[in-house]
Amino acid sequence: MLEGIQFLNKELFWLLLAIPVAIAWYVFKNKKQTATLKMSSLKGFKLTASWLPKLRHLLFVCRLLALALLITALARPQSVDVSTKSKTTRGIDILMAIDVSASMLAKDLKPNRLEALKNVASDFIKQRPNDRIGLVEYAGESYTKTPITSDKAIVLRSLKSIVYNTIIEGGTAIGMGLATAVNRLKDSKAKSKVIILLTDGVNNTGFIDPRTASELAVEYGIKTYTIGLGTNGMALSPVAIDSRTGQFQYGRVQVEIDEALLKEIADATGGKYFRATNNKKLKEIYKEINKLEKTEIEEFKFYNYEEKYRPFVLLAGLLLLLELSLRFTVFRSFV
Repeated sequence: MLEGIQFLNKELFWLLLAIPVAIAWYVFKNKKQTATLKMSSLKGFKLTASWLPKLRHLLFVCRLLALALLITALARPQSVDVSTKSKTTRGIDILMAIDVSASMLAKDLKPNRLEALKNVASDFIKQRPNDRIGLVEYAGESYTKTPITSDKAIVLRSLKSIVYNTIIEGGTAIGMGLATAVNRLKDSKAKSKVIILLTDGVNNTGFIDPRTASELAVEYGIKTYTIGLGTNGMALSPVAIDSRTGQFQYGRVQVEIDEALLKEIADATGGKYFRATNNKKLKEIYKEINKLEKTEIEEFKFYNYEEKYRPFVLLAGLLLLLELSLRFTVFRSFV
């Protein structure tokens, strides 16, 4: 009966303290009203057992229950139906530019750089339900893997399908990857446009200079967060392909990341540069970006109150009517 009920005047429940006082008074008064008669013997008297005198206390019980119900009704029981409507007031378009060169198969992150990135980026995407997200792949050249979309299922499937392949020309064309991302965002109507550019190397190919691409990002008001991926020192990386099996052979290779360039791109566009040397650090970076780029959401709540005091009043009235009926009929001789 009280499921989903709240009380507007909870302080009135203090009146329930009157019930134990009333019980104590009733017990005291009942003892004083009960007369005793001492007799030497009951022989000659016909004893008849009657249950009515014992049941007369029901009248007092009915009155107490009616009082408790009336106090509950005065406390204003209500049910509240809350409906919520959310409105995104400041959407963000995010383009993730991902380096897919062979060096992304290095095993300094577990199981390798590319898989570690995909796992973390997947969590990041799931935490941006109100934003549009797209993907760009780049190595020696670049292309759009997924255009900007609000359908997170499509983005997550596309992210999962990213693997190293020999279709894209080898190398690391940071300028090409950034330029493709800018091209995808430049016509966006979102109030905030962001690129997350990740690489594990240096710009060594491509016909677009990274600084030129960053100037384009500035022109279109696109903020760029850059991430250098790779441990400090040496990393177990692909060095050759076995001609018999077609599998990569791994060797210890010095990690080279053009941090100066990545910092320059981030500073020029109003973003920030991060260095991810392990899986934990990579997760922390995406968490920080998630905090830095907040989507403003306006939430409206509508409350519909329904008064629930009537059943308590009706039940209290029935109990009082029952007490009066019994008092002047069945228990008339005892009260």
